[in-house]
Amino acid sequence: MPIVTTQTATRPRPVDVYRTRLAERGHVEPRPHPTVWGDTSARGPLTAPQLRSYRDLGYHTEKNVLADDDIRDCITEVDEITARLGDDDRVIRESSSGDVRSLFAVHRLSDAIAEICAREEIVGVARQILDDDVHIHQSRINLKPGFAGGPFYWHSDFETWHAEDGMPRPRALSVSLALTPNFEYNGALMIIPGSHQKFVSCVGETPDDYYQQSLTSYRPPFGTPEESDVSDLAEEHGIDMITGPAGSALYFDSNCMHASSGNITPFPRSNLFVVFNAASNAIGEPFAADSPRPDHLAHR
Repeated sequence: MPIVTTQTATRPRPVDVYRTRLAERGHVEPRPHPTVWGDTSARGPLTAPQLRSYRDLGYHTEKNVLADDDIRDCITEVDEITARLGDDDRVIRESSSGDVRSLFAVHRLSDAIAEICAREEIVGVARQILDDDVHIHQSRINLKPGFAGGPFYWHSDFETWHAEDGMPRPRALSVSLALTPNFEYNGALMIIPGSHQKFVSCVGETPDDYYQQSLTSYRPPFGTPEESDVSDLAEEHGIDMITGPAGSALYFDSNCMHASSGNITPFPRSNLFVVFNAASNAIGEPFAADSPRPDHLAHR
């Protein structure tokens, strides 16, 4: 019997309502999509008031999400993975000191970290907020060693994931798990609360071989909002400093404007980041780049 093949029509590209990497002045537009995608009374790890607060602020914090053994396992795994990988694209180092700045795809490189990511108090929160099955878009451990940890400039993660990874909508969130105390003075994360409700486009065409530069640069020349736009958001909403003991968690919307300063204190600041994307929000071709980033930055 002959094999019969059918030609499937190419799925039409979604209309881009988040235009960015523009030739001239960027734009600040209201976000057309929700933050909590289901009913704020939906059952799950978060209560209805916590869901409403997340909807309004763009983030939620919890203490005691990781135990001391979990923290020790993660830190031990970083040392072992880094030694095993050597000179590998998944290992990002500080341009000034050579210290490890970020280690990517950690849930694929460590069974212990993968088990943590799969816990209900972590992935279950993502399912509840996004109202969908989820997958890990990216995982990494960010390290800010004492006296040497560099800053991360103001940005929206979704702007990057949309432009460079092809994520259609901001139906995604990050979970930041503190592996060390996050103090106000050792480079803790700053978030502009409520900034997730607006999309801030960026100016500048995405260059070839852009991704490595963006991971090591304090202020990348692309994917970076204009200072006036950040100033306007901060004037309107203020800036929250996210601090907490080791083991605490921060859940924050993919479109939050956030940053962190460098660490010149003796106290390191290390966090495990896990990005969950809704199954219905699968990434496709980049919206503002010629080619997609490597798989360890955007799992396909």
